Amino acid sequence: MDRYVAVRLRRTGAVIVADARRCESFLCRLRGLMFRRGLRPGEALLLREAVAGRLATSIHMFFVPFPIAAVWIDDAGRVVDKVLALPWRPYYAPRAPARYTLEAAPDLLERISVGDEVDFVDVPPAAGR
Repeated sequence: MDRYVAVRLRRTGAVIVADARRCESFLCRLRGLMFRRGLRPGEALLLREAVAGRLATSIHMFFVPFPIAAVWIDDAGRVVDKVLALPWRPYYAPRAPARYTLEAAPDLLERISVGDEVDFVDVPPAAGR
């Protein structure tokens, strides 16, 4: 069963992503957003790696036909980098080691900054996901 989290800014408590699916397995991280037509409002993926690093949290945009916000977060919940990832680009990596990659709609980039701290809050399963 998939697990979902809300992503909340620590300093204000504002929820910036309401419905992020946790991707912890290799297959979930490998598939990511490939072959999707888009994201539902508020939908996102939270990819978690076993160890923090730059290479392990790098992403590609092959077979993702829409732009996304990619936000990299370290073990402490601090945003270490963010970028607008464009379709069919081969490689994006954070400037600093990260443990998590948050993939969401591009408007997320307006609501979050490098240096912000976030918390992941478990949300109950919802019908229709």
